[in-house]
Amino acid sequence: MNKKLFLSVVAVILIGSILACQASSFLPTAVAPTPFPTATASASQTNQAVDLVSQQDKLIALYQAVNPGVVTIQTTTAVGSGWVYSTDGYIVTNQHVVGTATQVEVDFTGGAKVYGNVIGSDQNTDLAVIKVNVPADQLHPLGLGDSDTLKVGQIVVAIGDPELLTGSMTSGIVSALGRSQPSNVQAASGGYYSTGDIIQTDALLNHGNSGGPLLNLDGQVVGVNWAVQVDSTSGLPSGIGYAISINTVKRVVPQLIQNGSFAFPYLGIETRDNLPLNVIDALGLKSTVGIYVNGVTPGGPADKAGIRGGTTPVNVSGYTGLSSGGDLIVAVDGQSVQLMDDMMKYLVLHKSPGDQIVVTVMRGDQKVDLTVTLGKRP
Repeated sequence: MNKKLFLSVVAVILIGSILACQASSFLPTAVAPTPFPTATASASQTNQAVDLVSQQDKLIALYQAVNPGVVTIQTTTAVGSGWVYSTDGYIVTNQHVVGTATQVEVDFTGGAKVYGNVIGSDQNTDLAVIKVNVPADQLHPLGLGDSDTLKVGQIVVAIGDPELLTGSMTSGIVSALGRSQPSNVQAASGGYYSTGDIIQTDALLNHGNSGGPLLNLDGQVVGVNWAVQVDSTSGLPSGIGYAISINTVKRVVPQLIQNGSFAFPYLGIETRDNLPLNVIDALGLKSTVGIYVNGVTPGGPADKAGIRGGTTPVNVSGYTGLSSGGDLIVAVDGQSVQLMDDMMKYLVLHKSPGDQIVVTVMRGDQKVDLTVTLGKRP
């Protein structure tokens, strides 16, 4: 079983090219042989070298433009990264970087150091906002991208303070999109609530990058570096990194600035997904696609709407706490969902407490539409 390690920095892809030399043949004669001609690169090799230089120049320009907007966040217990959100002095970072502090030190790349007040934070999305009193002309806000337009395989860049090495730039690719991961908030049942729309990257993350920007090649922020996956047996990083999507930031940060908190939508269900066939058979499910409702919170939104959780314990090797008889969620508001990732992304980006959604479930071999009024996550 794997766990994640918060970063309280992303992998450098070293691209090299080898220009192969083509040696021309020669014919022996009675006189001295003709000297070997000078080896030349093919047109395709020359173009490749030009492309690499062009990419290199773009990365250099990106760093020079973006680095002034990246900051170091220091508390009495942690050091992390952050970035300038606006010219009126708002800084974005991770909630786990600021912790319970109400005031933190913010260090700018130009050498300025100021105290900033933590004006809002949210443990569910692990985002926090800091306010600093700095003249607008000394602030360099970063442009915001659109994480919905990201593609798997797209190159991304991070700038931050890995292991206190301030202003470090690294790069990698988007490995997957729309992941959900356990948040910092523990449920009454003992488990942890999930947060959604997480970007997975192969970029190497280290302590100190938390809260720093993940950027596209246009220098726009597409995510906030958050955590790395760690093997629970060896304790070593697995090479899997996570970032909070910028579209989540766009939704949460304005509420943190205005209200100091974010109201996270709540269904009140305990789910399993991506189950193997033997578990699907044991649960008696009629479809291999969907989100299985293993349990519902009594009196919660899902329970009130009539969504059913499992009731009969099932023993399957490798799985604990399974109960058959629950509904299988296959769509939300008419949009098909295969994994909890799909539903979490939809709820986080588009819904708020008090909104109604239509949840379509497979109950046996029958489809049933149920209207749920979302609550506020405890």
